[in-house]
Amino acid sequence: MGINVVLIAGARPNFIKISPLIKALELAKANGIAIDYRLIHTGQHYDDAMSQSFFRDLGIPEPHVNLKAGSGTQAEQTASIMVSFEKELLQRKPDLVMVVGDVNSTLACSIVAKKLNIDVAHIEAGIRSGDRTMPEEINRLVTDSIADYFFTTTPEAGANLMKEGVSERKIFWVGNTMIDTLIAQESKFKEPLVYSKLGLKKEQYIVLTLHRPSNVDDSQNLERLLKLIQTAAKQYPVIFPVHPRTQRVLSEIAIPASIHTCEPFGYLEFLFLVKNSLGVVTDSGGIQEETTYLHKPCLTLRTTTERPETVTLGTNILIGEAYDQIPVALNALVSNQWKTGKVPELWDGQTSNRIIKKIIELYS
Repeated sequence: MGINVVLIAGARPNFIKISPLIKALELAKANGIAIDYRLIHTGQHYDDAMSQSFFRDLGIPEPHVNLKAGSGTQAEQTASIMVSFEKELLQRKPDLVMVVGDVNSTLACSIVAKKLNIDVAHIEAGIRSGDRTMPEEINRLVTDSIADYFFTTTPEAGANLMKEGVSERKIFWVGNTMIDTLIAQESKFKEPLVYSKLGLKKEQYIVLTLHRPSNVDDSQNLERLLKLIQTAAKQYPVIFPVHPRTQRVLSEIAIPASIHTCEPFGYLEFLFLVKNSLGVVTDSGGIQEETTYLHKPCLTLRTTTERPETVTLGTNILIGEAYDQIPVALNALVSNQWKTGKVPELWDGQTSNRIIKKIIELYS
């Protein structure tokens, strides 16, 4: 009969994490292993910049099904995914549903699968920020409370799970699939048009990304933040690909001249900018991991992180909402006094192969 797996993706971070998993599944099949999969795109991110460009850049095959969940409130989006995914599973019941990360698609599909008595494997399980005001933290907690198998990026994530009552025999420390993708694609990073248009030079600019409500929803707060960054960045231009959430607020404020806003980039273009930058200012999660692997300074405008290894081992520092610390931190950046980090263990490009090997063991 073989092993039948459903792989879930719905948002930008998911696409980056599933790409190497698909390659590992295809490799196993090519080696004669009786394993097959269906790729389900929930449609959580539905515009081209947030979705289809990642499929093209990362060589992800067309999904077998697109649930076309679209936008809406947290509840509307989650409910839409659940209704559509249930219909899919009732038609084709797999042995295992694999979910990645902490987006609404992860939560919704985990609940549906478990209510139909289907096993769930959570990739990137056990990461915790401790901040339950973040929707992602709720998604992580609920998914890990019902999943059957837990694949972790670090030993600390496994320790979090055991504190919550998960059996150690169900936890597998495998590394980071996001880094698998980065390593596989690094030679293909491509220069975006903005690089030549602005005359950018290697390590002579800063990349900025913002989308957390605490940073972008209040126009006066965002305007103050951008002015602080402009002043502290001194002569260095700041490249700011704007998240759709942030664009609405930006239209209400004066943007400093040295901060250059642009449309979101595809994966290969964005990582080119990060790799060649002086450093990154962000409130994103995944970028903290990517900068740590690339040994790029990362200043995170959050009070907590679910990726503490990027702080304890890597190149990341947190300053939360203490905006008065931005000049201090950016001064260290522009004067080349940032800390030297190292890459966490098992962030080596082989994580997805380890995951699929373990799944084959579990279901054989």
